Amino acid sequence: MGAYAVVGAGLTGAATAWQLARRGHEVTVLERSTPANAEGSSHGSARILRYGYADPFYVRLVADARAEWDELERRSGERLIDPTGSLDFGAARDPAALAAVFERVGVDHELLTAAEAAARWPGFAFEGGSGVLWHPAAGVIDAESAVAAMLRLARADGARVETGRPVTSIERAGAGYRLLGPDGQAEEAERVVIAIGGWLPDLLGDLPLPAPFLAALPPLQVMQENAYHFPCREAGERVWPTFIHKESAILVYGLPGGRDAALAGGRSGIKVAEFNGGRPIRSAAAQNGGIDPANRARLVEHVRRTLPGLVPEPYAETTCLFTNTPTEDFVIDGVEGITVASPCSGHGAKFAPLLGRIIADSASGERAAPERFRVTV
Repeated sequence: MGAYAVVGAGLTGAATAWQLARRGHEVTVLERSTPANAEGSSHGSARILRYGYADPFYVRLVADARAEWDELERRSGERLIDPTGSLDFGAARDPAALAAVFERVGVDHELLTAAEAAARWPGFAFEGGSGVLWHPAAGVIDAESAVAAMLRLARADGARVETGRPVTSIERAGAGYRLLGPDGQAEEAERVVIAIGGWLPDLLGDLPLPAPFLAALPPLQVMQENAYHFPCREAGERVWPTFIHKESAILVYGLPGGRDAALAGGRSGIKVAEFNGGRPIRSAAAQNGGIDPANRARLVEHVRRTLPGLVPEPYAETTCLFTNTPTEDFVIDGVEGITVASPCSGHGAKFAPLLGRIIADSASGERAAPERFRVTV
């Protein structure tokens, strides 16, 4: 019987498998499709690594995660994060309050006036009065390459990665568990980590977990989100920073799109999306990949009004999944050898290697996850 089964090979599952395998544990990864596939939350070449949180806990967590990313890049021999820096602006974003948190935690930053920021980043139209926060340590994560790197390192330490292996139920088997697929194919393990993002609501009812634990889990809201690539007006323009722009009625984020934004003729594109601007769905199984026309119109107008350095006509568009708890805190907890890991995928990518270590600690019983991630304390 294998020691650990990790269900899901997105960023969280791949990171957990790597962290368990490097400690010498026997690990089998069961992925319903292929690693970092487009039906989950870990595909593509562009996820934001930023420090801009109002909660010092998460700012410190980003700093700890960055050390794990550095270790992953050293071990894999790949650059997985492109440095871009990041901007936070908009009256509802409260850049001054974020700057105070950065000062407290020790994150390098500048708080600029709108005029100062506009002189430095002419592709943006900053409104006056609220200021603009710049922190240079931010960047863009190549999510798909990160998953591949972590799984490659896990395999090198003995992990087995099985693709095309959906898990539809888990049952007790002696001192461990039997993981069953729709075709009856089974895998046995002593301990199980569930890291399946938006697919989790469909599996929860088929896990042999105590009723009090299941009842204590926060509700998970799965959102089918929309994202768009807008072309830069000038070819070869300076590197765009990532950004968060929050107004009273909308929060928009953007970042260089990497491979996903490739354009002919030397031009580049910026990925722009509204945070939680999509539609709620029952689970990942209910996604249809359809873009919301109202959301597209809202983002085109937002780009026209606030991002003059972009052509307000998207040349590519896609959907992705966010899975969030009401507080947007992560869930990392378990009982009787099953660990449920649900980083909120609206902002969980930046923490992946660190969360893999935290999940591995929790699953092995070496150390409990931080209290705010636990269902039972």
